[in-house]
Amino acid sequence: MNTYLVFKSVLMLAALIGAFGLFFKKVVRLYNIMMAVEGEAPGRLDRIADRITVLFVDVLGQANVRRKLMPGLAHTLIFFGFLAIQPHSLELMIQGVVPAFHVGDLFPIPYTAYLFVADLLAAFVLVGLAYALYRRLILKPEYLTPGRDANLIILFTSVIVISFHFINAFLYVQPIAPGDFSYAGVFPISAILATALNLRALSSGQLFFWSEFFYYIHIGTILGFLIYIPGSKHLHLLAAVPNVFCKRLKVEKALVKTDIEDEEAETFGLGRVPEFNWFNVLNLYACTECGRCEELCPASHTGKPLSPKKIIHDFKIDLLDQADLLLSDKREAIQPLMREGSELTDDVLWACTTCRSCENICPVSIEHLDFIVEIRKHQVLMEASFPAEMQATFNNLENQANPWGFSADTRADWCQGLDVPLMTDKPDAKVLFFVGCAGSFDERAKKISQATARVLRKAGVDFAILGPEESCNGDMARRAGNEYLGQMMIQQNVEILSQYAPDMILAGCPHCYNTLKNEYPEFGAAFPVVHTADYFDTLLREGRLQVDARDLGKMTYHDSCYLGRWNNLYDAPRNILSRANAGPLVEMDRTRAKGFCCGAGGGRMFMEETLGKRINRERAEQVVASGVGTVVTACPFCTTMLNDGILEAEEKIPVKDIAEILDTVTL
Repeated sequence: MNTYLVFKSVLMLAALIGAFGLFFKKVVRLYNIMMAVEGEAPGRLDRIADRITVLFVDVLGQANVRRKLMPGLAHTLIFFGFLAIQPHSLELMIQGVVPAFHVGDLFPIPYTAYLFVADLLAAFVLVGLAYALYRRLILKPEYLTPGRDANLIILFTSVIVISFHFINAFLYVQPIAPGDFSYAGVFPISAILATALNLRALSSGQLFFWSEFFYYIHIGTILGFLIYIPGSKHLHLLAAVPNVFCKRLKVEKALVKTDIEDEEAETFGLGRVPEFNWFNVLNLYACTECGRCEELCPASHTGKPLSPKKIIHDFKIDLLDQADLLLSDKREAIQPLMREGSELTDDVLWACTTCRSCENICPVSIEHLDFIVEIRKHQVLMEASFPAEMQATFNNLENQANPWGFSADTRADWCQGLDVPLMTDKPDAKVLFFVGCAGSFDERAKKISQATARVLRKAGVDFAILGPEESCNGDMARRAGNEYLGQMMIQQNVEILSQYAPDMILAGCPHCYNTLKNEYPEFGAAFPVVHTADYFDTLLREGRLQVDARDLGKMTYHDSCYLGRWNNLYDAPRNILSRANAGPLVEMDRTRAKGFCCGAGGGRMFMEETLGKRINRERAEQVVASGVGTVVTACPFCTTMLNDGILEAEEKIPVKDIAEILDTVTL
């Protein structure tokens, strides 16, 4: 027996050194790859206390994972159970080398309590894994990636947990010498297993053989899993925590600003693997391929080839396949991300509406849009490659400062007869109403601007507009990849805004609101920006607007992506409707953070939609299915897209903006 223990000690020491050495080597290579890229990463190491709190909420609390009930619950069971067995497994590893080591001799009471909890939680891992198999083999949701990798992970985990219970069962029945630590009453689940298999009936030799057998199975599987992790989808076990730690702490988000004036820059945007930044690479490592992003993506949902999950997966494969070149002096041989034979095609790249459903639902805080928009930027600025219809839109923006190409001199024509002053005539106005291109030129959106002006008048708000001095906010150009043109639009507005320095900017278009609020400060225009829905809600609460509520019938509210997921503004429009309408407000299935995009964002308003089902038609059918008489929006683009979608569905449900509803009921 002593000879065997010596042999076991040598064997386990060699196995541990070999496995952990190989694991460390693989992790170092992954780290070197992450540090070898050249892109400038965002600063994400501030507010350490807040980031530690995020780890407790998102990682230990599994908050993001549990937003999907049953899969989230199953993952939580697996997560905590697998975490719970690791200290005991570590003790078993040490005992393989040093048989006399025993934590129970040092801390008997805490150790007993720990083993009791760990044995219980380990059983729940099997429950979670059973549901995982049920999803993969029976339910088979389309967004869930099937394959050997996922099945191996389930197999590894199952073997580790089952062998863990068998080891505990043999510990439970083994003879105890006087004064040794007793496992009686310690293992609530493994004791049941030992009793059911009548392990006490085994001879001492049989007990020794089978306990050692399951010991080697348990430790061997853990070490094999350890080696397997860095090259598998479960790389997220290593990357998820730092990725969540470095996540954006605010919902609000600005696009990456490119220094267009940098004369030393050889390229703009994201064209090849070396142009990733280290946070991009960490994002790729952290992806679990859970498919939640794909499930909620409006493009994927309507039959487009875009899958946010697949984009991240393909980039990771591309990165790892070209890693040797990246780590060498042969970087010039690295292939472009968009190339012949690549999974990333024009149809994939330009299908994105930048709605941020993918980022919002991602349990490990991956920022998919940074990849998509930066690649668009590279394609437009470096390759002059973009949808053909965008050429006219870019020309219109450059020549007339609006995407439709209407004369800039007519930007204030919508307010004729409404006595709306211009900032040139009233430079000290307290509120600058930034109307936006849609509100100035689109026939349907003009009515929204007019309703907004009337409501402001009723509330006695001191406001004015820029009129011909106003240019497109730059949102559409930047999200369509034309960073140069977008920055040109922004700089034009910044000069004007800085000249007037308004106390507050009021925007009725969520795209204007988001860009002015979150992106203009980087360009030198940091003014308070409020959306009309939020402002109207404030006016109502302060009593500056009086409402004659009436029964306007059953209504539903469609959440604009750029108000909701981009800026967390969900309640104000609903507060207004609850005051204005005595009838019920019906929530659609896809609402608030899971609201379904209208299809206009990311420049898609001005692109043809030829693949799959039209996104606005899908959203219109969701409106119809809710059984309402009116759908309310807080975005001129959403109004247009939903109205067109409902007409295609041959329904007669009116689409109203929140300003129009309020204009109807205010005194």
